Amino acid sequence: MITHHPSLLRPSILTHRAGVLGRRPTLNAFLSTTVASATPPLRLRSLRATAGGTSPVSGDGGKRAVPPPTLGAALLGFVRSNFLPLALIGGIILGLLDPTLGCLAHKYSLSKYGTFGIFVISGLTLRTRELGAALEAWPAGLYGLGSILLFTPFLAQFIMQVQFSPREFITGLAIFCCMPTTLSSGVTLTQLVGGNSALALAMTVASNLLGIIIVPLSLAKYIGTGVGVSLPTEQLFKSLVTSLLIPLIIGKVARETSKGIADFVDGNRQGFSVASAVLLSLVPWIQVSRSRSLILSVQVKSFAVAVTIGVLLHLALLAFNAAMLEILSRLEQKGESVFAKKEYARAVILVASQKTLPVLVAVVEQLGGAFGESGFLVIPCVAAHINQIIIDSIIVNWWRQKDQQFTSAK
Repeated sequence: MITHHPSLLRPSILTHRAGVLGRRPTLNAFLSTTVASATPPLRLRSLRATAGGTSPVSGDGGKRAVPPPTLGAALLGFVRSNFLPLALIGGIILGLLDPTLGCLAHKYSLSKYGTFGIFVISGLTLRTRELGAALEAWPAGLYGLGSILLFTPFLAQFIMQVQFSPREFITGLAIFCCMPTTLSSGVTLTQLVGGNSALALAMTVASNLLGIIIVPLSLAKYIGTGVGVSLPTEQLFKSLVTSLLIPLIIGKVARETSKGIADFVDGNRQGFSVASAVLLSLVPWIQVSRSRSLILSVQVKSFAVAVTIGVLLHLALLAFNAAMLEILSRLEQKGESVFAKKEYARAVILVASQKTLPVLVAVVEQLGGAFGESGFLVIPCVAAHINQIIIDSIIVNWWRQKDQQFTSAK
């Protein structure tokens, strides 16, 4: 608290100063607080909000002004608060400028190792109490599975009504609607925003396992009536086990068997979140690098329209899932609904609104050209896959900033 002798301040100034200290100062507020007084003159500095909430006026009566943050510090703060979207966009730009490294990374299956690493981190950071909470939230998980495997494939028939050339772009996006959720990005984003990662993991595993059965049925019903569609069931199942379940179990076992590991992980959660974000950014980098020549061969207008449709599709899924959770939370009368709890709702919104690309690629390869040129089927889905991660990372950052503001206001 700053105090002054009553003789130095008029009553109106005292009243005004109490209001200024309660809010962020402006230039007008600063000018109005300047006081002319007897010798020695009392000089008042402008107030600058600080993160710690302490007084910005120094102990020597305000003679030392708090220096503004340097440009480097401001940039570092911006990068820290927006690391994931910047990493994703950086991967896209790098892949477009020079695909050599991205293609080399694909050759050595770096994306598979990246997914493995993401789920090891998921296991390391997964607290046992989150597993119990996920069991409590089974209605939310059940809704998420219904949205992923039943509602979004239903949208495919409406996308197929869009008249557009090349036709493969529209067909590819319709196939994309029928896919299960992403293997890694939904879980990673849920962890970053403080959602229930166990619930996100459960929906991811269940939707991809059930998708092996349901995806062919959805494709046959909504897209290719009469076209025989089969999935490499055994191959997909092995891939899910090796890239998802095994690393998750390894991470969880390591956490439970060593208190030192658990304490280290809990003390460095932000670092592990950054590591997950870096591994996740490998996906758009490698996908863009692989598809660069095909992307550049497409007319800009056609590609832009396909990208726009993909973005609108994802925004529609986000809006639908958010609205449904709000409706379901109001239907439950006894106590707080699981649909209303922030950690569950965010997990469901993120996971249920995303679609996986690797399974789509496997499906397109099995189709053998039944729905058109394979490359053109995949291109809009690569863009949609990348865009959904970028959009959701922006939403996650917005949620985190809201949480920080709420915490600071307490």
